[in-house]
Amino acid sequence: MLGMMPAMKFNNLLMTMLAVALLAGCVKHPLTAEEFRKAVPGAFMGEVESFEVSRSFRAVANTFKKRAPKCLDVRIKTVSQTNTSYQVIVTKYTPTVIVTKDRAELHVQQHHEQGVMKVSEMPEKGYYLIVADATPVGKNRTRIDLYRPSMGHDVMVKAIKGWATGKSKGCPDLAKN
Repeated sequence: MLGMMPAMKFNNLLMTMLAVALLAGCVKHPLTAEEFRKAVPGAFMGEVESFEVSRSFRAVANTFKKRAPKCLDVRIKTVSQTNTSYQVIVTKYTPTVIVTKDRAELHVQQHHEQGVMKVSEMPEKGYYLIVADATPVGKNRTRIDLYRPSMGHDVMVKAIKGWATGKSKGCPDLAKN
């Protein structure tokens, strides 16, 4: 096939493959929640959103512990088809909740099991997608620091915010991300 390819197309293909190979060596995803927290503020399409809720720290932490495993420990299959391509992507989302006396952490990691190329070292449960930290600021007030993508995953972000505020206890439909 390559022998029949015009020289210009072959050169473009070769340059593209070389660029991808070089970029893959430069990309380093965060391997821990702490690395993710540090990377998000300066990342392209990363955002840190901070707000306070009128709920006790204990209530927020308990909601994270109850809802995250039930709602975010899922595998989603999506299919994309155009006239020239067909792609099946299988993504496994894995939540982790860690609660100490001073902070409740909700980590959401995603592992593309099919249909997406892995370009850098990946943590055991997948790349970090969202980290939500809850810290007490008063008897019935809690600060939420949400490290997240600035675009996409809106239904997951909305669910986590709803759990933090106590306004929603439902599970997001992650197939709509």
